[in-house]
Amino acid sequence: MTLTTIQWRPSDELTTVARFPTQRLRRLRRSENLRRLVRETTLSVDDFIYPLFVAHGHEVRDEISSMPGNYHWSVDRLAGEGEALSVLGIPAVMLFGLPAHKDEWGSEDYADDGIVQQATRALKQAVPDLIVVTDVCMCEYTSHGHCGIVRDGEVQNDETLAYYQRVAVSHAAAGADIVAPSGMMDGQVAAIRAALDANGFPQTPILAYAAKFASSFYGPFREAADSPPQFGDRQPYQMDPANGREALREVESDIAEGADIVMIKPALAYLDIIRQTRDRYDVPIAAYNVSGEYAMVKAAGRNGWIDEQKVTLELLTSIKRAGADMILSYHAKEVARWLRAA
Repeated sequence: MTLTTIQWRPSDELTTVARFPTQRLRRLRRSENLRRLVRETTLSVDDFIYPLFVAHGHEVRDEISSMPGNYHWSVDRLAGEGEALSVLGIPAVMLFGLPAHKDEWGSEDYADDGIVQQATRALKQAVPDLIVVTDVCMCEYTSHGHCGIVRDGEVQNDETLAYYQRVAVSHAAAGADIVAPSGMMDGQVAAIRAALDANGFPQTPILAYAAKFASSFYGPFREAADSPPQFGDRQPYQMDPANGREALREVESDIAEGADIVMIKPALAYLDIIRQTRDRYDVPIAAYNVSGEYAMVKAAGRNGWIDEQKVTLELLTSIKRAGADMILSYHAKEVARWLRAA
């Protein structure tokens, strides 16, 4: 048997090699299975809440022009969509309603036969295990498009809280699993918690839009929900995008008031806020991958400027890596299909 003799390198080359560290991080990147074994953050269909827009009418399935792949649904078609989401493994939806009539008080928002109340009953009947989260706000329902009661051109914080209480209780009575106040009124979580408890819904969790910024990324949503303000803007009650420390104060306040889950919105421009919230508070964190973030990826993908699938997965993974436990995203259905095919 012939033995192979290893030829040692000259000493000067050995000296050069020895300058490298013995810890070489590239060793664990050499194959896909190695990368899978050491992957720190994993994106799963279990992470997603899928937003749905519900409108009055029959046989409605109208694509939202600025949010391709997302639709306005009538209640009679909602059960089929809920069943499709369940088959994909998506655990939860967030409902937004388009009322038949808007008024100064947003009265359909808390009506027993309001559009979200109808949609909630339809989904819970068709797919009982699907978690239904309902948005508790007023902007879609008011004639002025603001998130609360307006007097003398100003949104009234404390007066609005009583309306939020009525909305949240009506949603819970219709079967909502979680209510999600998004109006950024001071004290909204405490008010809703008190109302739910007093009306027989002590087990209904609150997902609080704790740090919702006055962002420019909401444009497509305002088309989808027909909710732009008719005067002024929402900066007096939504957060200044420049303020990180204040965001943590908002989160802390909502936790103290009884929030079960806190949300950061938007997600991609506020990954630092998600990270700081994760580091400071041991509560479930949601992040909203909002309509403008979605629309930009879709537009670039359709123009061939990016690989849409790879970019989408990278962006959503960054939200999870920053510390979010759950992600509201208009990408959820297609991501569920991609993950299943992987």
